Order: sequence, then structure tokens, then C-alpha cells
Amino acid sequence: MNRACRMFLLLWVGLFCTSCNGQAPLTESSADQQSSPLDSTGAFVSLNKGEETWSRFRGPLGDGTSAAKGLPREWGMENNIAWKTRLPGGGSSSPIVWDNHIYLTSYTGYLVPREDQGNLEDLTRHLLCLDSSNGKLLWDRAVPAKQPEESSIRDHGYAANSCVADADHVYVFFGKSGLQAFTHAGEPVWQAEVGDKTHGWGTGSSPILFEDLVIVNASVESESLIAFDRKTGQQKWRAGQINEAWNTPLIVKSGSGEDELVVATHGRIRAYYPRSGDELWTCETDITWYMVPCAVAGEGVVYFLGGRSGTASLAVKTGGRGDVTATHRLWTSKKGSNVSSPVYQDGYLYWANDNLGVVYCAEAATGNLVYEERLPRAGQIYASSLLADGKIYYITRNGRTFVVAAKPEYELLATNDLGDETNFDASPAVLGNQLLLRSQHYLYCIGK
Repeated sequence: MNRACRMFLLLWVGLFCTSCNGQAPLTESSADQQSSPLDSTGAFVSLNKGEETWSRFRGPLGDGTSAAKGLPREWGMENNIAWKTRLPGGGSSSPIVWDNHIYLTSYTGYLVPREDQGNLEDLTRHLLCLDSSNGKLLWDRAVPAKQPEESSIRDHGYAANSCVADADHVYVFFGKSGLQAFTHAGEPVWQAEVGDKTHGWGTGSSPILFEDLVIVNASVESESLIAFDRKTGQQKWRAGQINEAWNTPLIVKSGSGEDELVVATHGRIRAYYPRSGDELWTCETDITWYMVPCAVAGEGVVYFLGGRSGTASLAVKTGGRGDVTATHRLWTSKKGSNVSSPVYQDGYLYWANDNLGVVYCAEAATGNLVYEERLPRAGQIYASSLLADGKIYYITRNGRTFVVAAKPEYELLATNDLGDETNFDASPAVLGNQLLLRSQHYLYCIGK
């Protein structure tokens, strides 16, 4: 995109925090929103080399796919690492990118892996801003946890929700501590309450954008799906019955081209009109577990994974009204994943099982498996898969990344190890022709 279409505003602000080492005023790049090529979902094309911007969880379309080319295939601790940054505290949220900034969250004060236990009353969450060119921490905005918080969170910790950004704000969801908007210079703009409940598995859904709304799945906090005005934080609508849903909602197009907001809940998929929150349709899943993986869509059909046993995946045709179980549910399968999310390309679904270390390819039209292959010494896989540049990246909790050819024939292209003795639970992000991988304590930029 032509740089002339963008306006840059240089803001000098006196932001000082311990993570910035008292360094001086920061520089912010800000786009004129009217000239920025934003679609209704907030997807954005960067000015930098015409690249897409990974401005939300799972990328511009929220489906784990990228149009980037030249992404790295092989790396290691001493090979093909552009930079590595130690992050304050711990966290499992995924990084996002806006212009020359990387945003992600962490937490300190209590139950940080490989640190002293600390005290629950000292639990603090952080919104972090890094320079994408070198990984330098530009600013750290601390947000004390609203108490009482859960006394322990299994596996994921207290910073699992990823941010989302537009030309004006960075939006961050901290569970019962609320949804908050910050400027790109780190100044707080507004804060909104979403509910006050907690859970032993923590909170993990990430906010998404649609037109002038920021939408959050607050299943843990209030069993609600809530939409807020992006500029003011004013609540615009709320939908209930969002129970046992840890997945991030997805905006999909129906066969007729209408926008639908889909979210997977315990036992039922729910679709809403995203401008008003009015329910459009529901579909039974036959999955008896909570729902964690995010949906993907293609050709007017939306696909879901979930569950540890029994039915573990399904496909639903969009565009229905009311209960569409008998009319629009196309297939169910016992092959799926309880944590990691799939990707879709050219009529095929690809995913990894979170506990078995097995990767799958299935025909999207029927659910029939094309292949089922065990990755060597994979261990658990919590990160969602990434499809880009003809490759699928599967990242294990122990820091090993398996690169598999994106085709309906199994081919392992590379195995890369970044084990740093902490868990890799975050999903990968794309930065130009580089990859961003996050462990509990470090953010890595892969590729020269």
C-alpha cells in the first residue's frame, strides 16, 4: 500500500516503568483510521512492504492462516533467531502486531513458573509493547488483579487472553479484571466490566473486532458474549447461555454473504447477528466436554473441534435459522482435539491432537480422514496451528516445532527445537517473513 495513504503522528510521552529502565519518551506510529484498509472484522494490511498485520489472535482472519511468503523452515537456539526477549513474569497469550509494535500480556506477583510462589494479593497483569525490529521492551502497563482471584490456575496461568488492535487502540481482556482499551503509547482509555466469576482453568478467550464493536467471550466471568463500543467502552449488546466456552468467537460469511458470529458452547454451537447480538441459529454438537478450540470456516461451512472422547469434531452449514441440527449439521467425527485449533485450505482440514502428538488431515466435505500420523516425540500440543507459505506449523509445549507440508499427503519438512525449560502454550504469529514464538518467559523472533 502507498505510504501516502497513511498519516503518522509522533507522540512524545513520559512513560516510565521498571521494565523500560527509566528510558525516555517513546515514539508512536498512528494511522488515520479512515485511510486504513480495515474490513468489518478489523483485518488490516500494513504499510510496511504491503504485508498483512497479525493484529489479533490467529491472524487477520482469525483462522490461523497467513498469505506471507518466505517464512522460515528451520531454526534452533543458535540458528536463524533474529532476536530473543526475556518477558516480565509468565504468560501463555499469543503475540499480535500493529505497525512496528508487538503486543502481548504477562503476569507477575503470584505463581509465575520457575519463580517463588508469591502472594495472591500481589497478582498483577501486564500489557507489554515491544519494538518489532529488535524485541526491545518499549513500555509495560501494569494492571493489578481485581480480587478475589482464583487461587490457582491449572497449566495456563493468569495471562492467556491475547490482545487485538486497531489504528486507535489496543484492547486487552484480563478476565474478571475486565476489558480495557489503551492507546498505542500505553495510555488507558476505558475499562469495562464483564463479570466477576473465576475458574480453575482460568480465562482464555481473546477479544475480536467487528465494525465499531469489540466483542469478548466472557463465558467464565458471566456466561455471556458481550459487545462494546470501540471508542467509549459502552456496552452495546449482551447474549447469554455462553457456558463452558473457552474459544475465541469467529466472524464468518454465510453462503448468502451475511456476517455471522459463531461461538462453541457446551453441547451447542451458537450463531449471532454481530451488529445486535440477536441469535440466528444453534446446532447440537454431541460433544460432552467444554469447548476450547476456535472454529475455522470455508465455502459457507464452519468447522469445530472439541472434547476428549466420543464425538470430537463437526461441520455446520451457515445461513440457517433456529435449531439447525437436523438440517445444517453435515457430519460429526470422533477425531478432534481438546485444546489446539485447526486450519482450513482448499477443501481440507488440518489439526493436531493436544495429547496424542498426532496430526490429521480430513476432507472438509465429509470429515473422512486423509491421513493420521504420529509426530516423533511430540508431547502435548496446546498452541493452535499456523498455515502459511505451503507449510503447517505445529508447536509443542516443550518448544519443538514440526513443519508439515500443507497438502493432503503427509510430509514432515522439518523439526525445530527451542526448548527453554518453560512451556510454549501460545500460538505463533507472523511478522513479515518472520515468525513470533512465545514461551512462558521469552518471545522469539524466528528468521533473519
